[in-house]
Amino acid sequence: MEEEEEEVLSYLDKVLEEEDEVFEYGDGELDLITPIHKQFKGDVEKGLEMKKLVLSGFLASEEIYINQLEALVLPMRPLKAAATSSQPVLTMQQIETIFYKIQDIFEIHKEFYDALLPSIQRWDEKVTVGHLFQKLASQLGVYKAFVDNYKNAQETAEKCSQANSQFQKISETVRVKGPKDSKDSSTKSSMEDLLYKPIDRVTRSTLVLHDLLKHTPKDHPDFPLLQDALRISQNFLSSINEEIDPRRTAVTTPKGEARQLVKDGFLVEVSESSRKLRHVFLFTDLLLCAKMKKTAVGRHQQYECKWYIPLADLTFQTLDDSDSCPSIQVLPEHEIEEMKMKISVLKNEIQKEKKAPKGQSRAERLRKKMNEQESWLLLHSPTIPFRIHNKHGKSYLFLLSSDYERAEWKESIQKLQKKDLQACVLSSVELQVLTSSCFKLRTVHNIPVTTNKDDEETPGLYGFLHVIVRSATGFKESANLYCTLEVDSFGYFVSKAKTRVFRDTAEPQWNEEFEIELEGSQYLRILCYEKCFDKSMLNKDDNEIVDKIMGKGQVQLDPQTVQSKNWHMDVIEMNGIKVEFSMKFTSRDLSLKRTPSKKQSGVFGVKINVVTKRERSKVPYIVRQCIEEVEKRGIDEVGIYRISGVATDIQALKLAFDTNTKDILMMLSDMDINAIAGTLKLYFRELPEPLLTDRLYPAFMEGIALSDPAAKENCMMHLLRSLPEPNLMTFLTLLEHLKRVAEKEPINKMSLHNLATVFGPTLLRPSESESAKGQHITCASDIWSHDVMAQVQVLLYYLQHPPISFAELKRNTLYFSTDV
Repeated sequence: MEEEEEEVLSYLDKVLEEEDEVFEYGDGELDLITPIHKQFKGDVEKGLEMKKLVLSGFLASEEIYINQLEALVLPMRPLKAAATSSQPVLTMQQIETIFYKIQDIFEIHKEFYDALLPSIQRWDEKVTVGHLFQKLASQLGVYKAFVDNYKNAQETAEKCSQANSQFQKISETVRVKGPKDSKDSSTKSSMEDLLYKPIDRVTRSTLVLHDLLKHTPKDHPDFPLLQDALRISQNFLSSINEEIDPRRTAVTTPKGEARQLVKDGFLVEVSESSRKLRHVFLFTDLLLCAKMKKTAVGRHQQYECKWYIPLADLTFQTLDDSDSCPSIQVLPEHEIEEMKMKISVLKNEIQKEKKAPKGQSRAERLRKKMNEQESWLLLHSPTIPFRIHNKHGKSYLFLLSSDYERAEWKESIQKLQKKDLQACVLSSVELQVLTSSCFKLRTVHNIPVTTNKDDEETPGLYGFLHVIVRSATGFKESANLYCTLEVDSFGYFVSKAKTRVFRDTAEPQWNEEFEIELEGSQYLRILCYEKCFDKSMLNKDDNEIVDKIMGKGQVQLDPQTVQSKNWHMDVIEMNGIKVEFSMKFTSRDLSLKRTPSKKQSGVFGVKINVVTKRERSKVPYIVRQCIEEVEKRGIDEVGIYRISGVATDIQALKLAFDTNTKDILMMLSDMDINAIAGTLKLYFRELPEPLLTDRLYPAFMEGIALSDPAAKENCMMHLLRSLPEPNLMTFLTLLEHLKRVAEKEPINKMSLHNLATVFGPTLLRPSESESAKGQHITCASDIWSHDVMAQVQVLLYYLQHPPISFAELKRNTLYFSTDV
């Protein structure tokens, strides 16, 4: 057994050596350039040299890759010749399956290499290479065909090796030429390893494009071409990321079979009625749940196996299953939101300390505190149950943050279960060997918190992403279809919008626009569902009907691509389904900017006193009607005021209210309730000055910061009395409405704190003239800084306050000494 263990560990070392070799460009880049970097004087010269270094490194790895492809092409020719003879090694069909598209990929990269080499040899600031990368990216369709066939190619090669000793010999020792300047003339590799190289290669191409863009001036002719190549590459990767393993890793079991790692990641397990962060590893024949062992300082980190289930024995929660698993305890959402705010404040403090002289030690202390808070958030934010069972024993419960993640894990397991799996029982030594291998095999190294990222990494986007979900094709039969949109926030994904259900069609045409708030987001996910109306399909976990996921996909929100004024059209491929969508991004600063309006007609962007005077009302008609409709049929809607409404519907309602259309009431009764909620939010956002006024804004900020409850009460009530009458009446009307919404929190999931988070900045954020005085958020990463926190706290104070009546306020003659 010891010999077998040594064999496994030596194989792992070999795998890691190969990984280091392949990652030589990606991981070794900084070590390579740091000493040279110090010699550069001008920014332009430095950028030019850095770009050349990136290209030179990439060219060297491209040469290795071409040699690997050529090594696959060489045996293909004699095999084809033998196939037509009386003693074929393989049939022509088998050859075409195993070597599918290899010749095409080889020719594409050979042409690219031959064109790039002279550009680097005659390097200066005028040399352009963007067109070469753009052309390379445009040929990724060949890779799509290769990826679609990859599994078939591997299985065919494996079967042919078992059936034919001659082919087995060929496939086990394929000779690969060494680079021109290398001492080694050739190396040996297996056909299995070489067939994986194209997949490995395409998943790494975006690294180079990112680095090239980083060192290419925006006015250089290369910049738009590289940007386009990066967009194409990222979207291609998103379209295939479910079809390929992110990294082919394997260990050999004591029986000599290959056990590959298919997927791994951090999941929250509910164990002994408490939440535990686990690292879960899905191998080709079993699922292993591990936790990181505490080791002495300087000791190598290790995993400890908590449990494992052979995939042959693994089943999922059935709808009528008994509740044998632990119950799920969910924290109030306001606690989650409060923690987000604390983390954001800490982020800002860390940035300030890093800039301050001798601030590094304090920054480290703050970073440690932030790590604890982010880890807490990751542990407590997931709420979507994912139950798995061992046919012969215990059940386990994980909590995930999104349907996308749950579907990903379930699909990966079910895909493996389609094979002829045998139940396996590991001895203690075998389990120890496998668990120790997890540390080296893992593809997800750190829990997704900010403190585990380099400071140089993209912090993500803060602001508003406008998305139009246009249409979808590729469905095999008609169904009731809709899409949801998710974005990442604080390390986990949140559902932000949902299209209407397009009934009984195979080609839905939604054409719906949404405005999604981003908090440091880097990815947009689109999930396509078939709506289920069968009430017998209730899920015991959340008492909701389970809709079937038809497809899911993800795109990276690359700031350089998204941050333009124009709409950016794109297509996302998911399980054969193509969803067409468009997106553009607006920074929060721009989106919430208030500018003085001279408009006198209509209601949007017009002073509230002008509207109420014209209408001879105390509260604008638009506010009363939207509130009435939400209370009539939206108060039970999950995420009301948080889930984005369709932008085109909101614009139609805006136009109707502005032009005083007679059909407003009919439109309201027919319109999706999230669009009506969105119209109300838009009205307050577009007021020329905030509802609680620019003049009183500094006093609201001071009042909410008071520690003494009596002083705070005195101040906050006095400030309400100081508001103009239309503003006060409208605010009190909205306040009582939001309280009624929060009463239904068990159903709509909207607490007072959630509602304060949605409306606080909208009702208080100063207009442009006040912003110029410094009363605003100055940069994207300050979105949830002190000012916004205070704005939320002001509204929350009034929401948590006993009912406030207009008459009572006016009768109250308490004095407040501070001049407002």
